[in-house]
Amino acid sequence: MHSSTFYSRTLVRPHKLLFQIMASRRSSSSPLEKDLFPFSLGKDTKCPPLTPGVMRIYSMRFCPFAQRTRLVLQYKGIPHELVNINLKQKPKWLRERYPAGLVPILEKDGRVVYESSVCNDYLDEMYPEPKLTPSDPFKKAEDKMLSETFSKVIALYYEVPASLANDTFPVTLKKYLREMQRYENALDKRGDFFGGAKPNMVDFMIWPWFERISVIAVVAPETDITKDRFPRLAAWMKRMYEIPAVINTYVKPEHHAHFFKTLREGSPEYDHGILQSNL
Repeated sequence: MHSSTFYSRTLVRPHKLLFQIMASRRSSSSPLEKDLFPFSLGKDTKCPPLTPGVMRIYSMRFCPFAQRTRLVLQYKGIPHELVNINLKQKPKWLRERYPAGLVPILEKDGRVVYESSVCNDYLDEMYPEPKLTPSDPFKKAEDKMLSETFSKVIALYYEVPASLANDTFPVTLKKYLREMQRYENALDKRGDFFGGAKPNMVDFMIWPWFERISVIAVVAPETDITKDRFPRLAAWMKRMYEIPAVINTYVKPEHHAHFFKTLREGSPEYDHGILQSNL
């Protein structure tokens, strides 16, 4: 199947449990997260006035890196303002905070922090309960290695659709399954979550791509996380879908797929699905 089909198929495969959870929700918003504007802010917009003493995150609805930090904000129960950005037509004031113009960016009382891993470590130090990183230096290093080397999985995730078009899929799949096996093995040693009995920073750093796995599994079923192929990861995903922070940052797979399609076409629809999410 050509990779373009990946972006045009309607997805119908999200976890059954998640359907039940989402059906019980009245809104996609969370009491902890105040979305300041219904749509993404872009070129020629003004930066919303900052509220003293309140954390703000500059984000993008479909950005997995920004979702990492939103997950931590939600899990730690940190009230915060959300400002979504049009990353193709970035406002000047965003670059004043981070010259690269990427998200997430945290801002509070004149202090600005960016890059998802830095943001999350910062939040874990500033708001220590519940603690997401171990105090033991070696255990902390082990967790950091799992989080940082997940970049290999991320690269392969985006390589899968292209590999279907240029006949390199078997090689890409082999690499993908090998990297996923590392996380399957890690869970075997750690328990229900990468943090043992409860989530830790590793869980939230890698989760956004597991939420999106059903998207690439439409055209490459071999990439799916199933209980026969990866029993521990499959069980972990089920448990993650029960966590309020995951529920509150969740985006439907068909919306992810539509965004990927428009992104590939050069006209990303950053606000796709907003009206539907509040019905």
